[in-house]
Parts: sequence; C-alpha cells; structure tokens
Amino acid sequence: MQLDKAEILIAGAGIIGLTIARELVGAGYGDIVIVEKEPELGRHASGRNSGVLHAGIYYSPDSLKAKSCLNGNRLMRAYCKEKGLPLLENGKVIVARTAGELPVLDELHRRAVANGAKVEMIDEQQLAEIEPNARTVERALFSHYTAVVDPKAVLKSLKNDLEESGRVRFHLECPLTGLKGSGSGTALTGKGEIGFSRFVNAAGAYCDKVARLFGVGGNLRLIPFKGLYRLLRTEAPFTVNSSIYPVPDIRNPFLGVHFTRSVHGDVYLGPTAIPAFGRENYGILAGIDREGFGIALEDLTLFLANPLFRSVALSEPLKYLPSCFFRDAARLVKQLSPRDVLPSAKVGIRPQLVDWETKQMIMDFLVVADGSSLHVLNPISPAFTSSMDLARGIVAAHFGG
Repeated sequence: MQLDKAEILIAGAGIIGLTIARELVGAGYGDIVIVEKEPELGRHASGRNSGVLHAGIYYSPDSLKAKSCLNGNRLMRAYCKEKGLPLLENGKVIVARTAGELPVLDELHRRAVANGAKVEMIDEQQLAEIEPNARTVERALFSHYTAVVDPKAVLKSLKNDLEESGRVRFHLECPLTGLKGSGSGTALTGKGEIGFSRFVNAAGAYCDKVARLFGVGGNLRLIPFKGLYRLLRTEAPFTVNSSIYPVPDIRNPFLGVHFTRSVHGDVYLGPTAIPAFGRENYGILAGIDREGFGIALEDLTLFLANPLFRSVALSEPLKYLPSCFFRDAARLVKQLSPRDVLPSAKVGIRPQLVDWETKQMIMDFLVVADGSSLHVLNPISPAFTSSMDLARGIVAAHFGG
C-alpha cells in the first residue's frame, strides 16, 4: 500500500531530523516527509537529555563537534528567545576534585579558547560568588555561554513550525522497516510504502540499523549507555544556581555526574554512563529485547579489548546504588546529605557508536553521504546543542542550501 511520496524522506523526528527539515525548508525544498516510530516526539534522546546547551569546551578544535557546538548554542538560544521558549542563561562551572585534575582543567581552557568559547579560570573565592556550595581545588573553569532549555518544548515548537510551512508532512507511529529492493527509492514502513528521491537517516539510537539498509556503516556497532538522574530535594539547605560539572576523563565521551538547574527550577544530579542492554533499556529490565544478548556479547568484547570501556563498565554500574551515586555527586559540593538526594524518573540512553575494527568509541559526529542517502551517525552529546548549526552545514554541503 502506498502511504506517501516525497522528494526527501527523513527517518526520525528527533532534534536532528527536525532541524535538517527546517534548513531544507529554508533552502527552498517543499516536499518533505518525516517518519517517526513513536506516537509523539521526545520519547528518546532528544526529549530525555539534560537540556544543557554546551559551549564548545570539551571538544578537540578540529572536530565536527567543536565546529558546530558554539554556533549551535547561539542559534538555539536565539530560537528560544524568538519563540518565547524557556531559557536559562546562567553559565556553568567545572570544578577539580583533586590537584591531579588541574592539568585537564587547563586543557579544557585551552580547547575552549581555541573553539571561541567565552570562559575564564576563576579562583575559589570567585567560584563561591557564582556557586556558593561548589567545591574545587585551587581553581575552576567558568563557562559564560552554557545555557539550559526545555528539550521537549523546543521539539514541539520546531514541529509546529514545519507543519505551518506547508512543506513538511509527519507520519507518527510509522517505523521504517526496510527498503523495497536494493537501491530502491521506496521505503517500507509500518503504515505502508513511501517513495522518495533523497533520504536522510536521522534515526538516533537506530542510525546504524538504518544505515545498514543502504549498505553504509558495516563496521559500526551501537553500544547503549544508560543515564540515570536523581533530584535535589527542594528543601535542601543549599541550592544550585546553574550547573556544576566535574573535570571529565577526556579520553572518554562522558562528562560525569553533575548538578544542573532546569528551566523549571528543579535541580537534577546525573547522568550516569552505565552500559545498557537495549536501545530503550530505561529500566532495570524494561527495554531489553532480543538484541540484548548480542549487546551483552559486544560489551564483553569491548571489556576485554578496550581499557577505557573496561573502566566505565567496572565503575558506572555501581551508581545504581544510591550510596555510590551520592558519593560521586558529593565530591563536587561543600555540603550534601544523602537525604537531600531523591529518586527521579528521568533516565536516558546515550547511543554510542564504536568502530568495530579498532574497538574504539567514536568521539565525533559522523555524517556519511552515499548516493541519494545521507546518514547522521553517532548523534550524541552535544548533538542537541549543535543541531541547528550541524543541520545548516549538512544542507549546504549535500543539498546545495
């Protein structure tokens, strides 16, 4: 059954799919279809992230992340202001838990300056003025441009914009299931066939599966990591004004448990980076499907072959225990009691791609064009922040926008 036909078909209505569609509309394209397997937007990474707009601090200056993050931050802040969406522009601090972390803090400062971010190294007294309860050793890094948004509000607004343009059609609860023949211009979905001339893979945690339908990314494997959050008790004797982050291990693509004030006033602690056993394994067992055994075997392979993954796999699952999670968070602040840390229903999955030939985690975004198809792979943090700039670059490079 023919469901639809479009010049451009986009798989995935997360932040990447929506911003690419927005840029395509701006470039004059007028026949775009977006398919989404869920009944509403924001069910997965785009709606479950912390809402932090990063400011180009962590990323190697020659990376696509670095090139897109800061301008993506500016574009997203401007969009939120234009649309009247919730926005908190309070910056963030990165603190050193030990003197041994100070050289990495200095490296983050170097990267931030190289990437054009507005940052400054501050002493303990200056830190106390910004975040009275934050604790550091000697100095901390203050990021001026870091902000916080409401991810679901952004997704809803973008969808409304696209529908009002009259150039974009959405099919929700419409999973992409395959192609009608090799090299076909017909996609098979849960609701019927959709013809297309160009195809954009913005499928998030399923980007590798979609890419393989087109013969792309055969060397890639997706390893999901679970991000658990907790809440700071409203009645706690201190608060957090913006965000307090630790110095991360920059060899891994994870930033560590941190404190973030949301645009709605809640203060979240997290996320973890626990190896998960499903692309939607949000609970202990919930979300583990028939892929779970294969993912477990891949985790074991990485555990044996990759020392950095092994360190994450050994340390992060302990944070299921409230006491371990608490100890990690407490190192960032002067005062924190276990009773101040409450359970939270917020949990996300980070869909991390691994080059299976080298067994190394891919640290950058990966955009692969192949014939009439284009694949946005490894759309991990700061993908939400980078999305508007990343989409602009993709459309300019591959659609003549």
